[in-house]
Amino acid sequence: MNRFQIIVEYDGSDFVGWQRQANGPSVQAALEQAVAGFCGEAVLVEGAGRTDAGVHALAQSAHLDLAKETSADTVMAAVNFHLKPAAVAVVAARQVPNSFHARFSAIRRAYLYRIVNRRAPLALEHGHAWFVPQPLDAAAMHEAAQGLVGQHDFTSFRASECQAKSPVKTLDRLTVTQVDRGPSGSVIEIRARARSFLYHQIRNFAGSLKLVGEGKWTARDLRKALEARDRAAAGPTAPAAGLYLTEVGYPEEAFVETES
Repeated sequence: MNRFQIIVEYDGSDFVGWQRQANGPSVQAALEQAVAGFCGEAVLVEGAGRTDAGVHALAQSAHLDLAKETSADTVMAAVNFHLKPAAVAVVAARQVPNSFHARFSAIRRAYLYRIVNRRAPLALEHGHAWFVPQPLDAAAMHEAAQGLVGQHDFTSFRASECQAKSPVKTLDRLTVTQVDRGPSGSVIEIRARARSFLYHQIRNFAGSLKLVGEGKWTARDLRKALEARDRAAAGPTAPAAGLYLTEVGYPEEAFVETES
């Protein structure tokens, strides 16, 4: 078998999420059908992160195994041809050792959460950002966010459906920046990086940080919510539309063939 890593971009608006499900189209199923259309093989496409319905990706990482002898360039071109007209694209591909695993070899994941902050409703960005008409203080949001960086019990920001064995995670980075777009308002970008995340963790961060931006919470309130270890103590879950998977990182050795 020949194993390939693919980097995938997708608009999650019309999908039930990454993972194959019976209740609607998934990104995983679209890719598997495209591979079957290319070479006739029934494959499992394993992703690094199981994004929810409506969540987007700029650089989802996945791997697949093919019996067919082919090149990474051919895999990318052929899969993209058979993906049409789905809003999914393979932006890069490479052959990797059979020991490589898109999910389990990963040591870093990064996400972006976008808030469009203006009075006018969204036209072009509807479904691709959280529309918040109330003015937000991005600097206050950033300052408060620093209290979440590091290793903590993140139960307060964990969805009840989360299947992770432990609520303890190490958050490497959490930043909030604002980009002024003049008459089009501003975009507030929340960026998070960690080895892995709890279910809805970033969307729950965003919902809580919005309260800080509105002046309803202080940095101390956010810290108290963290320390409560109670989902009810934190803010609401932000909409899926604003969330993007932007990077999956691996150690160099993940791409080196190991001796059996």
